[in-house]
Amino acid sequence: MRLEDFYYELPGELIAQEPVLQRSMSRLMVLDRATCGIEHRVFKDIVNYLKEGDCLVLNDTRVIPARLLGKRKDTGGKIEFVLLNRKEDNTWEVILKPGRRAKPGSKFVFGDGILETEILEVIEGGNRLVRFEYDGIFEEILDKVGVIPLPPYIAKGIDDYERYQTVYSKNKGSAAAPTAGLHFTDELLDAIRRKNISMVFLTLHIGLGTFRPVKVKNIEEHRMHSEYFYIDENTCNIINRTRKKGGRIIAVGTTSTRVLETVGNEEGLVKPGEGYTDIFIYPGYKFKVVDALITNFHLPCSTLIMLVSAFAGRENIMEAYKVAIKERYRFFSFGDAMLII
Repeated sequence: MRLEDFYYELPGELIAQEPVLQRSMSRLMVLDRATCGIEHRVFKDIVNYLKEGDCLVLNDTRVIPARLLGKRKDTGGKIEFVLLNRKEDNTWEVILKPGRRAKPGSKFVFGDGILETEILEVIEGGNRLVRFEYDGIFEEILDKVGVIPLPPYIAKGIDDYERYQTVYSKNKGSAAAPTAGLHFTDELLDAIRRKNISMVFLTLHIGLGTFRPVKVKNIEEHRMHSEYFYIDENTCNIINRTRKKGGRIIAVGTTSTRVLETVGNEEGLVKPGEGYTDIFIYPGYKFKVVDALITNFHLPCSTLIMLVSAFAGRENIMEAYKVAIKERYRFFSFGDAMLII
């Protein structure tokens, strides 16, 4: 398929720059894949579209203060690191800028020297593999010297960075939030549980590759970034029991979707595991596990809009996005939501 098939014009003022005051009061577009029908709701109404016996699958990753501002140890030149993937205890894959002169052996310091690092090697895509040195606990030092990296289309910071975390975030490791989950509140989750809907969690640590544009004209030539995931036996047992009883598996976000489709088989059953997934889902893909999807509105020509187009049909998605623009929905990370059933 062609990259241009996933392009649309978005007025800049529809890119949400901050979250709504109350999480569950975001707008919700409901798209029916079978009828192509569209309904306009408020996110808290989502409970009315979930049925007893369904299973909601959420990504419990937590965004870490992955953006580090420091200086080169020998010259004092400024540097910015963004942590992507932890390879070992003290070894990370990072994006850095300016990076042209950051060759193996280069050393940098952060937070008045409480954190130091050395470039080990330049890896594919221009990222670096680095080793950190410090005294104490890395996560505590990161809290002191790092900041939460907001997406590049958000022009200013926010007062409360917890609004860029889901209320159920738990496992630290992401450079970006699983934004479909930002609309849930504890009260809404309780209302869903009271309806006898199963709720399970998996982990996929999101890297900044999620914002990387696809640049090849033929999307099948795009090489997908790799991200760490973990899904345990109990979660899989609940999902498989739901499947066997005829309930729906409802993924909260493209990240949950990618994990489920990575570990699922042709019968729609999943198995526990951990590792890295680089699954690239675009139109033509046959979904094995996911029956419904909760998601946000995604960037043009991104792998995310390709995934939702695979799930709902490209024509349906592009038409839904036209409607969303006409109705002045808010787009991207802090924007409104879509339920695809």
